[in-house]
Amino acid sequence: MSSRPPHPQSHPPSLPSSLSVAELDLAAPDGPALSLRPAPGGPALVPGDVYALVRVEGRPAATVLGAVAEGDDPAEVLTALARERLAETGPRADAERLAAARPLARPELLDRNRKGLTPPRTAVIVATRERPEQLARALDSLLAQDHPDHELIVVDNAPRTTDTHDLVTKKYAGRVRYVREDTPGLAVAHNTGAAAADATVLAFTDDDVIADPHWLTALTEPFAADPGLGCVTGLILPARLSTPAQILLESHGGFAKGFAPRLYDPAEPPADEPLFPFTAGSFGSGANMAFRAAALRRAGGFDPATGTGTPARGGDDLYAFVAVLSAGFRLRYTPEALVWHHHRETWQDVRNQAYGYGAGLTAYLTATLVRRPRMLPALLTRLPRGLAHARTMTARRGGGHEGQGVPGEHGTHHHPWPRSLSRLERRGMLYGPIGYLKARTQGGKR
Repeated sequence: MSSRPPHPQSHPPSLPSSLSVAELDLAAPDGPALSLRPAPGGPALVPGDVYALVRVEGRPAATVLGAVAEGDDPAEVLTALARERLAETGPRADAERLAAARPLARPELLDRNRKGLTPPRTAVIVATRERPEQLARALDSLLAQDHPDHELIVVDNAPRTTDTHDLVTKKYAGRVRYVREDTPGLAVAHNTGAAAADATVLAFTDDDVIADPHWLTALTEPFAADPGLGCVTGLILPARLSTPAQILLESHGGFAKGFAPRLYDPAEPPADEPLFPFTAGSFGSGANMAFRAAALRRAGGFDPATGTGTPARGGDDLYAFVAVLSAGFRLRYTPEALVWHHHRETWQDVRNQAYGYGAGLTAYLTATLVRRPRMLPALLTRLPRGLAHARTMTARRGGGHEGQGVPGEHGTHHHPWPRSLSRLERRGMLYGPIGYLKARTQGGKR
């Protein structure tokens, strides 16, 4: 079976051509607007549909979509929508929201109001390949972090030119470390970056993001509060919605996992995820994750036969999440750790992404069972309930809902997910185990 998706047989559904992306900061859930500005690096707001992150006293709280007509005050339009949205969700504290969702989740470990916590020393690792312009944009945001003690490491993965080397060693000399890894593959590059780091916590992001100035502090403070925490993931929002392909992806949740924090504890499996811990896609994404270095080492690091750049096409982050949980560590999702992601722009990009998601999903499951065969009985035990749950979720997404614009809350699916993309995902899922085994044969095994 081929590792590449077939040539396009269909076209994207009817979608808006573009949306403005903005940040709206409120003084309180029902308070006045403190500021309204374009998303970092984005163009100025123009009349039309505006997709906005709503912050309350600086903290991410929701997203809204508003139609701003010529002559309207965008702040007034979006503030009214934001108040409605926040009234629906309820302005509760992190621990309260978590306790309501999962009574056994030990909400005391998620109290964001703890005082006196010092984020541990952290290494930020960015793996890249031949995208110097995007990398420079990402590095500029990472150098503006308010974290008190961190280093930046760029891993140049299987480079064909000296562009990345020249950028890092000249423009960012003395501020960013350059490491070269000639074996292609995201997991291999991440392992190389981790080996080069001297830090308590290892944070990973991609070269196509812009990090919020508070991102690294929010992502790493939880490690100081909870010694049993092995991994933290954060919120990923679109930096731009300038093409129909980007709008479709974000309309179905994009990379975001919502605005309620969650704590995943292997000692207290969540009742709403029957396949836990194999539901790794709900934990977070590789563009925004951090690991306690000791926990990642104990889990064996990233599987080098997974990830972009290998025949497996993905799954490196999902594998690491499950590996850390299976080693007995907890995993936390925190929406306060925010990065803005530049989604792929074309319909073919979305097709490739759909196929890659399917392949990465089954590749990581194969990797988990190959490297941790003791987990097979747990998977088989959970499989009947998990399949029923998956069918429900797939039917929900495949059916879609008619409507206009990107959803104000992730997961409301205003635009139907094309059946052609669902078919590509399924074909990718069939290929994933083959891709993983092929990657091991080609040298991903260690």
